[in-house]
Amino acid sequence: MGGQARARRAAAALGVLGLLCAVLGAVMIAMLPSLMKQQVLKNVRIDPNSLSFGMWKQIPVPFYLSVYFFSVLNPDGVLQGEKPQVEERGPYVYGAAVMMENRPMSLKLIMTLAFSTLGQRAFMNRTVGEIMWGYDDPLVNLINKYFPGMFPFKGKFGLFAEVNNSNSGLFTVFTGVKDFSRIHLVDKWNGLSKVNYWHSDQCNMINGTSGQMWAPFMTPESSLEFYSPDACRSMKLIYKEPGVFQGIPTYRFVAPKTLFANGSDYPPNEGFCPCMESGIQNVSTCRFSAPLFLSHPHFYNADPVLAEAVTGLHPNQEEHSLFLDVHPVTGIPMNCSVKLQLSLYIKAVKGIGQTGSIEPVVLPLLWFGESGAMEGEPLNAFYRQLVLMPKVLHYAQYVLLGLGCALLLIPVVYQVRSQGPKDGGSRPSLAAGPEQPPSPCTPLLQDSLHGQPASPRA
Repeated sequence: MGGQARARRAAAALGVLGLLCAVLGAVMIAMLPSLMKQQVLKNVRIDPNSLSFGMWKQIPVPFYLSVYFFSVLNPDGVLQGEKPQVEERGPYVYGAAVMMENRPMSLKLIMTLAFSTLGQRAFMNRTVGEIMWGYDDPLVNLINKYFPGMFPFKGKFGLFAEVNNSNSGLFTVFTGVKDFSRIHLVDKWNGLSKVNYWHSDQCNMINGTSGQMWAPFMTPESSLEFYSPDACRSMKLIYKEPGVFQGIPTYRFVAPKTLFANGSDYPPNEGFCPCMESGIQNVSTCRFSAPLFLSHPHFYNADPVLAEAVTGLHPNQEEHSLFLDVHPVTGIPMNCSVKLQLSLYIKAVKGIGQTGSIEPVVLPLLWFGESGAMEGEPLNAFYRQLVLMPKVLHYAQYVLLGLGCALLLIPVVYQVRSQGPKDGGSRPSLAAGPEQPPSPCTPLLQDSLHGQPASPRA
């Protein structure tokens, strides 16, 4: 009896343990989504106690800048009206003549004399470092001396001279602590709630985030909108496909074909005009009034006539498209590659002899790619806290529920077996039960049961 009592107590204990596991598993299934959501909300808001605060304060993703210059292979031929031939190396740089097109003829003649005196030509040979970060140009110094204010810079002239050792402006963003619906959205940039570069209120709006993080809990219907100081406008990327980066699920967002479309193809972009062919955006109003255009490299996703007007361009999606891979649950970017091209509209300018007979063309100057991916300890911490732990808890809830149900069956089975037939009871005879059809072995079996030797029958 002692053994039966111990078995009964063990079965009861296992049943109680199973009940607790089942209840805990059921509670986790019911409550875990809400708890995980609260945990994500706590960690993505801009708060000193949140996981993403350090990422927001100092982006843990190392960014690498690659710049490709277009060298004009036939500068003398272009001056005579030939189609430009370019190659991704460089650089040759077009002069400042187009900026003088609407100036008085007397001023243009003075500029022609200055160009000749200073040895300036339409195409000049400079090193990559000089073009990017600046060089002392006697023409620029002369213009700044006699026509102050014409250029918004002094000293060295370079395409990236003004952004070297500087930032992209002061962003004021919503932290999400008081109003989570506006988390990471830009309130002001450099104290402005909108810019005044463009010709419509919609184009001048500062929408989206600063490009570091986005709101969590994304769906394929979500989009990535951010304000780009380099482009002087807000941009919106659209969802393309799901993916995985270093074991972390991601959503890939890409630029829509309408990003740099002209006003004719995409009416909301009318405010960015005056426009030319679709696929390039005129940024002269925010770039010293120079006839500069922003696009994808090699005029990818642009009107084919642009690439056909210049020999040596080969636009393709793999090399020239941009993308951002974002963790959809938190809205934190994992991997990104942003590629943009800067081009210059050139043509012969009456009164500036150095421009010769240049046919109007949008000439690519350079394109740059900025790429980065989360790595190292930030990536490991992100994976542990926001990917691995939720995954463990997700499986744990079902394991607990299944284990609990299995343990609950133990006392039930024990109770059923303990109430079964006892030893010593009568056994049913072989003759009991319904009559079965005879088989070839029946006579042999019956003889054996009665102690008679079995013998073959005729």
